[in-house]
Amino acid sequence: MRTIMHINTFAIALPFIIFLSAVVFGEGAIFFALLSTMVTGLLQVLLGIKMLVDNPKDRNLQIYISGVFFFFGLWFVNHLIGYNNFLTFILFPIPLILAIYLSVIIYKE
Repeated sequence: MRTIMHINTFAIALPFIIFLSAVVFGEGAIFFALLSTMVTGLLQVLLGIKMLVDNPKDRNLQIYISGVFFFFGLWFVNHLIGYNNFLTFILFPIPLILAIYLSVIIYKE
């Protein structure tokens, strides 16, 4: 569990570290910081799946994985209907909420 906590901390800190390097490397670092948030999301989803495989009865992890499926399902539906503004605005905060929720689960255990 300690390793999972360290990986999660690294995944969350990575975009901030890259963003702060913009002072030295310029605007390109901001672009890479935004791209690294996708790496953070991927690492967190993989951590969530690993934790769910280890503890399949954990209700919080089931809710997290359901939230991930909801996000990607809503994103797919939004694509099919031509990117409705209302659905797009709903999609923006979901990754942040999922990242915070998984972090709370990890640090609580």
